[in-house]
Amino acid sequence: MNSHKNVLITLGLVLSVSLLAASTAAGLVSYSYSRASFALANAICRQIIEQGPEAREIVSAALKEYTQSSPGSTSEAAVLSTLGYQVSDFPVLPRRQIAFLTAAGWLAGLSLFLSAFLSQNRAANQRIRALSQSLEQVNSGKALILSASGEDDFSRLEDEIYKTVTSLYHTRDQAVQAKKDFAENLSNIAHQIKTPLTAASLILQRMTQDSAHPDLEQAKKQLLRLTDLAESLLLLSRLDAGALVFQREEADVLTLLVLAADNLQEHSSRFGASVEIPELGEILISADRDWTMEALINLMKNCMEHNPGGTVHCSCTQNPLYTEILIWDEGDGFAREDLPHLFERFYRGKNVREDGAGIGLALAREIIERQNGTLRAENRAQGGALFEIRFYRH
Repeated sequence: MNSHKNVLITLGLVLSVSLLAASTAAGLVSYSYSRASFALANAICRQIIEQGPEAREIVSAALKEYTQSSPGSTSEAAVLSTLGYQVSDFPVLPRRQIAFLTAAGWLAGLSLFLSAFLSQNRAANQRIRALSQSLEQVNSGKALILSASGEDDFSRLEDEIYKTVTSLYHTRDQAVQAKKDFAENLSNIAHQIKTPLTAASLILQRMTQDSAHPDLEQAKKQLLRLTDLAESLLLLSRLDAGALVFQREEADVLTLLVLAADNLQEHSSRFGASVEIPELGEILISADRDWTMEALINLMKNCMEHNPGGTVHCSCTQNPLYTEILIWDEGDGFAREDLPHLFERFYRGKNVREDGAGIGLALAREIIERQNGTLRAENRAQGGALFEIRFYRH
């Protein structure tokens, strides 16, 4: 219906412009014809009056009779014919003037048509621009509002965009709610696990005092492992629910690395590993000190566990774009099949320890990425695993 209506409107516009151009050209030709006729009659009358002044009254009467009579009612053509003159001997307009008037008519019609076309094209561009701005508002998180421009060729497209955006909003809300529900369920499970773990730990401590059974130490390790797992699940649930707020402030990288190494004294003794931190000078980053230190602890711990008796090395550099922290060891490195999955939650690699839960690296990456940073892992050419952390300034 709209397409048929637009065709009729366009056809009417073309006809209107054509008639207007033709009328303008006819008016110009008529005006030029009148001026030429007046000039011809003036020249003839002037010659007659100059030859015989007494003929002025006769000429005046003849002109008055001609102007008051209807065209073609006199026999002036027959008189001229008897004198040997034809119509072609009295050209009203020169050919150049006729060509000019014709071109002027065409140009007038063309200009009017182009004006109408450009006006219609401008209206279409405005509608396209309005739709683009609406999509930009959607991308910025604002609600999509339908325009009040009426029914046109873009109305159906606008309706489809509105339906698509509404569907995407609904899908997003469902996904956010599902993620929130999962985080709440995970938090509830972790809390439920902590209660019996605490009771079991107390019972185990009393049993250790009364007995020296060899399995008690193993049971104690398993309880500690479960306790760490429950704490990690609680932290993951807080991250997923968006309840974990990072207090970003200026922090010195050297201080963070030293504090992280100090918190790993027991782990270092267990695996016979050490941490080497060179003097870096003052290198500041904008980050949450406690949580960033937690991420560094997880990365250093991973290097110690995969390089027993070795050294964990640290370094830091800074440029106008980002601050880069490197942590590496001199062990066997990562298995090739493990590299794409290292930061996945609960992923247990090929050479993982039996008591590893597969959460530490995932937590480290979550903490760093939520502070405008990146974390990636690779194998060094000289041997060993390497973690690369970058905190971007903007």
